[in-house]
Amino acid sequence: MRLNVPLVLASGSPRRKRLLEQLGLTFTVHPNPAEEVLPEGVPPSEIVETLAREKAEPIARLHPEALTLGADTLVVLDDDVLGKPRDAAAARAMLRRLSGRTHTVFTGIALVHPSTGRSRAAHEATRVTFAPLSDDEIAAYVATGSPLDKAGAYGIQDDTGALFIPRIHGDFFTVMGLPLHRLYRLLRDEFTDLIDQAS
Repeated sequence: MRLNVPLVLASGSPRRKRLLEQLGLTFTVHPNPAEEVLPEGVPPSEIVETLAREKAEPIARLHPEALTLGADTLVVLDDDVLGKPRDAAAARAMLRRLSGRTHTVFTGIALVHPSTGRSRAAHEATRVTFAPLSDDEIAAYVATGSPLDKAGAYGIQDDTGALFIPRIHGDFFTVMGLPLHRLYRLLRDEFTDLIDQAS
């Protein structure tokens, strides 16, 4: 699939970059450095869509002819939102909470095309089950540094993180941070005119 306008990824996530490359899309990366503020009393599905829009819209204004993609991922356990851990101790605490339990990962995406005035958002939710983890397993994983830049303190695509997850129910790529099928449907249904039909 190719687009007939430039595509901008408003995220510095190497995982999202890798997934777009996997689709064969040509794009540039322009992260939004703004700090995330989680609204209170709002369902996680709405939070991730709102944050995806807030990431995409300022970048889209800088590239009005382009289609800008924003995304946001949250991990939710017992109605608590687990964002990125602030340090190694917080990462260990999050992983202890996730150990042996099932949680939900929400990823929101937003596509913004200023020159046609369109802004659309969607989300996916996937249930993820962790095996019971020992303190030694948690400590060894946190020592790699990998959990520190990920919501919920783990990455399903990591060499070690993947070993802790016996089962998921839903879209794998939602857990990685970019639900590819939902992105494709949003492009197909809302931005058909921007898809290069010769591709």
